[in-house]
Amino acid sequence: MYYQIAPEVFEKLPAACFGAVAVRGLDNSRTIPELEELLQKNIRDCETYFTDKRPKETADILPYREAFRALGINPNKYLCSIEALLTRIAKGKGFPCINAAVDLGNAISIGHRLPIGAHDIDSLEGGLEVRPARPGDTFVAFGETEEESPDRGEIVYASGSQVRTRRWTWRQSERGKITRETTAILYPIDGFAGVNEGEVQAATEEFVTLLRRFFGADVEIETGLVDRDHPRFDFFV
Repeated sequence: MYYQIAPEVFEKLPAACFGAVAVRGLDNSRTIPELEELLQKNIRDCETYFTDKRPKETADILPYREAFRALGINPNKYLCSIEALLTRIAKGKGFPCINAAVDLGNAISIGHRLPIGAHDIDSLEGGLEVRPARPGDTFVAFGETEEESPDRGEIVYASGSQVRTRRWTWRQSERGKITRETTAILYPIDGFAGVNEGEVQAATEEFVTLLRRFFGADVEIETGLVDRDHPRFDFFV
């Protein structure tokens, strides 16, 4: 399996860096109260952090809005996933528990204020790429069944011809979503060198600690950092 960033992405976002956490051997069927409590604590802390602040005007979110513009995406029309999440929380709307593996990703995402995805490894066709959309690519929006086609050249997360996230970190697909039956997950963490790569590394390390705490010491975990000089992370080879 691999996680790879296309050269076209770095041409437009030269400082982009991507943490990657691959884990397999999970039992995601259980409810984990301690993990649900962590998620709710991070939500409360985030509400406090954003008191009298608009997420889109903070140093946490501005780099992603600038990156969207560099990619030709209107950040007012299409919010980066972390901006959408933090805006919801800042408005006091909270966020529900979904399942343990998703809750873990959301807790770390909120805690470090970073966009973090979650992709079922067993559903991937060889690996996951961040690349421009190509003719023949299709996307099924979360909760939907109908296919749609991304804009040509749009930066997407894709596996084969299946687009897993449109407009970089805007909206994830129904394909490859994490369910209680999922046993292997790739968590990508999107950031920028010189801006928040320290948070990307800290989030990666926290994943390792919490995956072992909540899912057991015997889960298999591999981590990597993908950037312009190292555009590919191979795992579970």
